Amino acid sequence: MKSYKIASIPGDGIGQEVVPAAIDVLHTIADVHGGLKFEFEEFPYSCNYYLEHEVMMDADGLDKLKNFDAIFLGAVGDASLVSDHISLWGLLIKIRREFEQVINLRPAKLVKGVRSPLVNPKDFDIMVVRENSEGEYSSVGGRIFQGDDEIAIQNAIFSKRGTERAMRFAFELAAKRRNHVTSATKSNGIFHSMPFWDEIFKEVSKEYPEIRTDSQHIDALSAFFITHPDKFDVVVASNLFGDILTDVGAAIMGSIGIAPAANINVNGKYPSMFEPVHGSAPDIVGKGISNPIGQIWTAKMMLDHFGEEELGQQLLNTIEAVTNDGFLTPDIGGKHSTAEVTGQIIGRLKSGKVTIGN
Repeated sequence: MKSYKIASIPGDGIGQEVVPAAIDVLHTIADVHGGLKFEFEEFPYSCNYYLEHEVMMDADGLDKLKNFDAIFLGAVGDASLVSDHISLWGLLIKIRREFEQVINLRPAKLVKGVRSPLVNPKDFDIMVVRENSEGEYSSVGGRIFQGDDEIAIQNAIFSKRGTERAMRFAFELAAKRRNHVTSATKSNGIFHSMPFWDEIFKEVSKEYPEIRTDSQHIDALSAFFITHPDKFDVVVASNLFGDILTDVGAAIMGSIGIAPAANINVNGKYPSMFEPVHGSAPDIVGKGISNPIGQIWTAKMMLDHFGEEELGQQLLNTIEAVTNDGFLTPDIGGKHSTAEVTGQIIGRLKSGKVTIGN
């Protein structure tokens, strides 16, 4: 029997609601499959943890997490308790950076039964490969002077190694999909980093002559995500551009509550981390209406990472069977609760309506 040891960090707000739901789904998959097992250990790192300990995680938190096969994260942040730059840099970004999770993957696809706000969305299926370790989210910079003379300097860092790594990952992924990679750039407005990005994209593309390529300025590309999302397959983008594009991708799907993400360590030294795109949504905490699909779809991405791609696809098929039958939470136009949507997914997995092979 294969066994996966996973660190669970429900975090803040609705993370406390959707992580247990997704864990129940994963245990159901394991039970039905019969040949694998998930072992979860929960960690309390959150804004409430910060209020008690003045840190977002233990001093040895990374040492505790590094021996797990994966990290399953819910949501980080509650600005009413802790400033966002403290909560994010003290937990989420700290894990990403220290564990060398250099790739962020976020899909956007038309989900059956979920109404897209687009009039004619067609059948889009996009995977954004976001460089996750440097770029515009560098911590290099500072502030000098005070009052009207105060200056803030933020340096974007683009290394050839990091940029090539993200682009090669995108090309390898496209080879398993529809053989098309789009590069997000802004070389007509950003003088140094984006021409550098473009040059590396051209170099890497020569190694994959079978893959079709194009390059789009980020402003136009954001518009094309809305007007022609079906034209894209894999999109590779810098840290900031990828972050913005994937929020657009979540929006055209119908809700940020259904969008998943994966932070991938590619060298095998540390665990990868899986988290939904949505935040902690403090306005709906405790109402029982948080959408569990983003977290459950994130579990699908974790299964893919473990090499259990058939199980991952079957889980996504089950999610879509449930949404297609109208079991939707209020954020996507339904009236069903977190528990009801989760229960439908679990029930169908147990019933065998969606077959899970050994």
